[in-house]
Amino acid sequence: MNERQVSLEYVNSIVHDLQKAFWDERGKGARFRVTTVGRDYFLNKCLPRIQTKEVEPIIEVIQQVLREEGIVAEVSHRTEDKLLHVEVRGCLHVPVEQRLVAKGVEPFTCIPANLIVLAIEEVLDRPVELAEIKVEDGACHILMVLFDARPTFE
Repeated sequence: MNERQVSLEYVNSIVHDLQKAFWDERGKGARFRVTTVGRDYFLNKCLPRIQTKEVEPIIEVIQQVLREEGIVAEVSHRTEDKLLHVEVRGCLHVPVEQRLVAKGVEPFTCIPANLIVLAIEEVLDRPVELAEIKVEDGACHILMVLFDARPTFE
């Protein structure tokens, strides 16, 4: 197998161009089409390590995986009723968001946020909406809405 590595700058430029093209096509509606980006990564790297049915420890597992993989430096969070505030620092992909913001495009996707959403929805069967992403001081500030568990008909 070839151990050749591709530069992060190249990868982020491609991700940026894909996001920009999608934004140009869908505008704010793009946000609702990219919520599952990262699903295979979540299923392979994160889900096997989740051993709980509570939000806080689930987020901690996602943070551990992302830190171990060198994708982020830190993920912090706090809950406020049904709101989940997440801050992601040192993310490899923040340059993508910064380039989009510089072009007047509102950030509409965040892979670490997607992994948290996928975990809560998959493990707890609770719908989650990614409401807002802001990039400030090199960090992404994400607001999510946690809904009650889906009703079961058992």
